[in-house]
Amino acid sequence: MEVHKSTVLQQTNSSSMCESTQRSCEPRRKRTEERSAPSEMARIITDPATGKCYCRGKVLGKGGFAKCYEMTDLSTGKVYAAKIIPHARVSKPHQREKIDREIELHRVLHHKNIVHFYHHFEDKENIYILLEYCSRKSLAHILKARKVLTEPEVRYYLRQIVSGLKYLHEQEILHRDLKLGNFFVSESMELKVGDFGLAAKLEPAGNRRKTICGTPNYLSPEVLNKQGHGCESDIWALGCVMYTMLLGRPPFETTNLKETYRCIREARYSLPSSLSPQAKQLIANLLAKIPEDRPDLEHILRHDFFTQGFSPERLSPSCCHSPPDFHVSSPAKSFFKKAAAALFGGKRDKVKYYETLNKLTKEEEEIYKLQHDLERTVISQQQSKKMSENGSLLPPSAGSPVALATESQSPATQDTIRLIVRGSLGSCSSSSECLEDNTTGSVAETVASVLRGCLENMPKANDTPQTLNSCSLQWVTKWVDYSNKYGFGYQLSDHTVGVLFNNGTHMSLLPDRKTIHYYAELGQRSVFPTCEVPEHFVGQVTVLKYFSHYMEENLMDGGDLGTTTDSHMPRLYLLQWLKSDRALMMLFNDGTFQVNFYHDHTKIILCCQRDEYMLTYINEERVSKTFKLSSLLTSGCPNDLRQRLVYSLNMLLQRCS
Repeated sequence: MEVHKSTVLQQTNSSSMCESTQRSCEPRRKRTEERSAPSEMARIITDPATGKCYCRGKVLGKGGFAKCYEMTDLSTGKVYAAKIIPHARVSKPHQREKIDREIELHRVLHHKNIVHFYHHFEDKENIYILLEYCSRKSLAHILKARKVLTEPEVRYYLRQIVSGLKYLHEQEILHRDLKLGNFFVSESMELKVGDFGLAAKLEPAGNRRKTICGTPNYLSPEVLNKQGHGCESDIWALGCVMYTMLLGRPPFETTNLKETYRCIREARYSLPSSLSPQAKQLIANLLAKIPEDRPDLEHILRHDFFTQGFSPERLSPSCCHSPPDFHVSSPAKSFFKKAAAALFGGKRDKVKYYETLNKLTKEEEEIYKLQHDLERTVISQQQSKKMSENGSLLPPSAGSPVALATESQSPATQDTIRLIVRGSLGSCSSSSECLEDNTTGSVAETVASVLRGCLENMPKANDTPQTLNSCSLQWVTKWVDYSNKYGFGYQLSDHTVGVLFNNGTHMSLLPDRKTIHYYAELGQRSVFPTCEVPEHFVGQVTVLKYFSHYMEENLMDGGDLGTTTDSHMPRLYLLQWLKSDRALMMLFNDGTFQVNFYHDHTKIILCCQRDEYMLTYINEERVSKTFKLSSLLTSGCPNDLRQRLVYSLNMLLQRCS
């Protein structure tokens, strides 16, 4: 029985026998290497075909035929992971065929979760394969430092492994050696599947190779029984990987290889009580004895382990050596403890929070107290006692009204819009320390550039251009400003409820009311179900649910615009909001830009769909019209709409400055 690359984690009897067998072969192997290998590999390596020079650096790892080195392109400074294989180690035809097959399979693969293949060449001594350099090493290194990983981390890594593996299987490629040491981690903590030394093209069931290859602890029953290696065998290895990350050891590890193989054939392993029920269930599914009983990759990601547990969008590099801290910063933590206390008058466990919000029974008094507090806050800010149709009250007058800029005015001479309040994702902590957010700024600058270009080149006109019959867009139908205590809340036309908190974080309650998205900063998303909220988010979720309840019960929609949205559209979340003495401006992550005018309840909404900017105008009668921005650019628009666009641009420019 032939076992390739058998790096077993065995400890006693049989491993000792294997070691003695290896030692008996070592003198002959060493003599061969001494005759054929150069005394020292050159530090500067030249590609004979291109003339490019590379500097060989430190050793990154060792394999059956090769060593992997850090290697730098001297002309560009780019660093690669170079797999260097001496010709002497692949002198036999079948050995060279393996290397050629690995190169041919790997060079055509292009996926964010696959180690990128850049180039290969050879000289008289060696074959060189230049691969993507992953500075955080591998999951094997991380687990060695950490001993075990948390379930959120395992979800984070498994999602990426599944993504890469799905791509491989779609290309009809089997990896056949999935293990922690072959999952590499980039500088940005992105996982990459690598080492295609044992990879092979997927063959029909009857023609599959019966060779036993892979790492013993990760071999599947069908491979051990010489029934061939299929996609299901990679799924089995995925189960072994998941188990190892969570518990720090492979599921079938024993004191000798024979016993390990017996356990694998019987699918016999233990599941400690420390694992969550969802983790146990998924492991059991992946390690099903019969290949056909294992889930496919699509079903794995739909398992409760992923859908009902907290899943970080990104991991900190510190997770390579220390357990992660998924808690928000201390000032924010304190802030939301106070928020929860304001809602419920004291600390209660998570279940109590949900019972209170859903049933509004025992804590009605506190809820009403907060509601009245909110109403008093808003009333104190209003200029008139009339509430706008979206439930937002007019802000206090702060002096003379802001003059609208005319076409002849340049941005430098336009009156500065007086801002009353403002808020921004990731821009302030609860201690009011401002942070620079270039990406948020770039979104604002892009929208400002589009609006400015339209206004500067748009002709005068009295009639509105041709309107579109329908347009799928998301817009803010309701909003409430409670920034004196918690933050700014809003509801989108698809019934998503969002809150941009005063500490600069954002939380969204999705339309299904079962899922929550949390953004600590722009682009950094965490997802968890409402039935399993991490303890440190309970305060924020409480506030989010209250905002949702308040807007549902007290506010009305702000226009007749339909709620049809494209399911493929990205999730909107608020980046920036500003209030002047005349209007409210809201800017979202995808560049959607909305301005609500207080005095007449008109609104403009600018969004981009399929590379075309659309402008929606909701008039005083709450009737909406949607135009292509290109139509306005060529045909012009009535003066009342133009004035609102100019004012909106001024608000945006104020934000950019």
